[in-house]
Amino acid sequence: MELIIAKNDNIKNFLEFYKKQYLNHDLKRDTLSGMLKNILFGRSVLNKSVDIEPVMVVNNEEIIMAALLAHAERMPEYLQISFFESEGYNMEAFNLILERAVEKAREKKAFKLTGSLNIHVNYGLGFLASGFDTRQSFGSPYNPDFYNDYFEKSGFQTINMVSYKKDMVNSPPLISEEVREKLKKTYTVREANFRNFKQEIEIYTKINNEAFSNHLFYYTRKTEEDYELFKDLKYLMKEENLLFVEKSGQTVGFMLWYPDYNELIEKGQSVGIKTVIKNKLFSHKIKTFKIVEIGVIPAERNKGAILALFDYCYKCTRGRYETMESSWILADNIKSKSFGIKWADEEFKQYKAYVKDLV
Repeated sequence: MELIIAKNDNIKNFLEFYKKQYLNHDLKRDTLSGMLKNILFGRSVLNKSVDIEPVMVVNNEEIIMAALLAHAERMPEYLQISFFESEGYNMEAFNLILERAVEKAREKKAFKLTGSLNIHVNYGLGFLASGFDTRQSFGSPYNPDFYNDYFEKSGFQTINMVSYKKDMVNSPPLISEEVREKLKKTYTVREANFRNFKQEIEIYTKINNEAFSNHLFYYTRKTEEDYELFKDLKYLMKEENLLFVEKSGQTVGFMLWYPDYNELIEKGQSVGIKTVIKNKLFSHKIKTFKIVEIGVIPAERNKGAILALFDYCYKCTRGRYETMESSWILADNIKSKSFGIKWADEEFKQYKAYVKDLV
């Protein structure tokens, strides 16, 4: 058994191993291999500011484990064990990756390791920690439980996260008409204008950086990075899926929501042109939508902006979907959890991220 740093032709093998983990599985869908491919072959804007090292553990000429070690210039204290995949539980193989991650961290003068963070929180954070018998929704991770064992048994600190679920069929309006009219006096919610797509993404990036500046693992984004993230997703999205809330003509927040496109992706497939075509023809068959991200600038928190966004989202989705699912929320984020508890019916799935201090 040996650790190999993937270079040249081995990069293709790394990518094929990653994709292999999502084939022929009833509950998993491959939504990230396209982005990973661009990063591996230096075609992503992220390559300008992130140092990557793809590593694989090979046993009897077969790849059994792989990870992308990543060091982001704007988060220099962390060396990330990202895009991690393991064919079966093998602690000896994991230790080989962990040893190389520690070496790489020393080289980069990083003093912490992360597990489950895929370069930036916008690309993925967290391993699944419950609900292993339920389908993975678009943008959410799916992995065997033993992924968590690797990190927990290696002295990583666990960061708990939770998602929420709501029955939309029997859901009453979130707010009364009286409250709605009061909100309208202060806030205006509008849908994104895709004819000015780059300009809208610039606004999205600006609000993101203001809203999440103190969020765990978040580091400042550049518009070109978010544009790259959204440019393909745009072919699936509608303008209603990216909402902006304005006050006195200034954008103060946003909400990103979308249908669960995984309901259109068959086993063994990845998101692609077939998904776009199916979404055009059969979007009415999708039964779940996801609230992926909500960001409001600090000065407008607890003043109604989020409520206005939720109310507009309710208007967009009422009668079209049976279920709402949220993205993950940090378990210690009391304000966000309280809002989730208030509007959702129940906690849905648990997720875990990991951090390890290097002495």
